[in-house]
Amino acid sequence: MDRQLSMEFARITEQAAVKSGRLMGKGDKEGADQLAVDGMHEQFAKTPVSGTVVIGEGEMDEAPMLYIGEHVGAGGEEIDIAVDPVEGTNLVAKGQDGAIAVLAVAPKGCLLHAPDMYMDKICVGPRGKGRIDINASVTENLRRVAEGMNRGVSDMTVVILDRERHEKIIRECREAGARIRLITDGDVGPAVECGIQGSGIHMVIGSGGAPEGVLAAAGLKCLGGDMQARLLPHSNEEIQRMHEMGISDTSKVFTLNDLVRGDDCVFSATAITECNLVKGVRYFGNGARTHTLLLRYKTGTVRFIDTIHRFGDEKPAVKL
Repeated sequence: MDRQLSMEFARITEQAAVKSGRLMGKGDKEGADQLAVDGMHEQFAKTPVSGTVVIGEGEMDEAPMLYIGEHVGAGGEEIDIAVDPVEGTNLVAKGQDGAIAVLAVAPKGCLLHAPDMYMDKICVGPRGKGRIDINASVTENLRRVAEGMNRGVSDMTVVILDRERHEKIIRECREAGARIRLITDGDVGPAVECGIQGSGIHMVIGSGGAPEGVLAAAGLKCLGGDMQARLLPHSNEEIQRMHEMGISDTSKVFTLNDLVRGDDCVFSATAITECNLVKGVRYFGNGARTHTLLLRYKTGTVRFIDTIHRFGDEKPAVKL
């Protein structure tokens, strides 16, 4: 992909965050999501790509906004797009930390067309690469990754969605001695944080949305991390959905390179509310300030972008 496109993708998540952030804490998660979608649509219309949404907000008849199969862009290079306009709509509605506008892009045919179902996941950073096995016990995975990081299991922090289905995982982590951070929503951000040394997050484990899994995989691939995943169909309809997408083996373990193929991808995440690595949107008079994490696999670049946005003709005063 043209290297100049990376900043264009950052502008897309920035616009989504700026629009959605206006509803922080106002209890309107659907409204926050719609505003983010509007922002993305507006910016995609100015972006010189021919993009196809392979991971979005459902099929056309279910959610006619950045839906799977939708074509976006002003024309140009053909790309696959995975998008979540608001990862953590409940977090925005409640004014809680951890909500992001997130996008992953790769050349056409390089992102797994993930069905909207649950996916079992295990995510680690570069020092855990090659040491995870989704078929092994939680304790064994913790031991292997801790060894690769030259630390004890008790020095590791594991992020897990706070769900009843994760009780066994939580108990095993505690028995192994690991520290745990339970989150209510939004596992893409913590998964990507595994790949950044100093984030304080060393592993994400448990089941969550498959589309979010592909987004996390794109970020981890850019950072040199690792991930394994397995789809968890809960009905014959979901199994049929897998088959329609070309996934015949319902127990298949997906590696990072299965989820995101090829030698190029871009990941952009702009904070809507406060996050571990980037600050939430701040508004002032006739402007706003955003913080974005922008990653590219091909060049290995990791950018933290601090942006002032101007509303209208008058230039906003820069407030630090």
